[in-house]
Amino acid sequence: MTDPAGATEEVLFERIGSAAVIRLNRPKALNSLNLAMVHAMKPALVRFAQDDQVSTVILTGAGERGLCAGGDIRAIYQSGKAGDPHVSQFWREEFPINHLIAHYPKPYVALMDGIVMGGGVGVASHGRHRIVTERTRLAMPETGIGYVPDVGATWLLPKAPGEAGTWMGLTGEIVGAADAIHAGLADACVPSEQLPALVSALGDLAAGAEDPDVRAAIGGFAVKPDPGRLESERDLIDRCFAFDTVEEIVAALAREPGTFADATARAIASRSPTSLKLTLRLLRLGRDSSSLVECLEREFTAACEILRQHDFYEGVRAAIIDKDRDPHWLPVRLEEVREEELDRYLTVRHPVLFAEHRL
Repeated sequence: MTDPAGATEEVLFERIGSAAVIRLNRPKALNSLNLAMVHAMKPALVRFAQDDQVSTVILTGAGERGLCAGGDIRAIYQSGKAGDPHVSQFWREEFPINHLIAHYPKPYVALMDGIVMGGGVGVASHGRHRIVTERTRLAMPETGIGYVPDVGATWLLPKAPGEAGTWMGLTGEIVGAADAIHAGLADACVPSEQLPALVSALGDLAAGAEDPDVRAAIGGFAVKPDPGRLESERDLIDRCFAFDTVEEIVAALAREPGTFADATARAIASRSPTSLKLTLRLLRLGRDSSSLVECLEREFTAACEILRQHDFYEGVRAAIIDKDRDPHWLPVRLEEVREEELDRYLTVRHPVLFAEHRL
């Protein structure tokens, strides 16, 4: 039933047996997250963690198209254009939710059906039980809008096998169920038509159920997904994306025959040169980082500086506002983006996000 104490129009909370269900409820906006939704989710997560009658927390999305297409970038664009001094507040409050999910004390199950991008990956892939389906379309597409992978992606992506995470972060390309599992962003594939039965089975678990009980319940519905690209193209990806400059990666792709290398090169060529170089630096820093908090702080610092620059507003304009798909990046070419110019994106000019981090 619906929990009236915790419900808002854009996020719904239900109890199904011992399971607490968080349903993102902006289907016309592909359940994109906004500040009101983040405000609703955090106290609910804390409340469920403290409720002895809740065994499992389940995240799902309303509508037929997806779990969550990311943060409400249009709202951030409009606030930034208007000179709102609080334009970064959404990220300031969103990123701690990602950390809370990553360290949640109870089994947290994300149903990653349909579109799961950007901020949707943040509220899903940090959980302990990540379920994809044959309909999953997952991506971190930020370089295509003059931004960078955030929500802790620079902690998650470097942990993917080989250079799969580098490929995902730079290209922003969409992957399916098998690739999401291969990259370590999901755990199991369940047919979309079986998700209601899975939720019911999780709700039937006794209060106090633990991760092995949840894995067993999921295992009863899991299937092997259709093969993906990342594993079959791993050798090529590892060869080409092992470099620490985008120019070397592009040159390596140019030496490779075949349609996959060509399509990858074309995807990179369409992205913001500044975003590409900054993303690669953030991914390499993330690889050597000691904690998710370190990566989230670094991402937030980069995001605040991005809001002062041209490419984010141009990328959002081309993709979401005018939808002409023809962004004019500045600088235009990779070689015009000097590595030392990226230092400004890593210079902290704001209060930290995590003076402390606990439930």
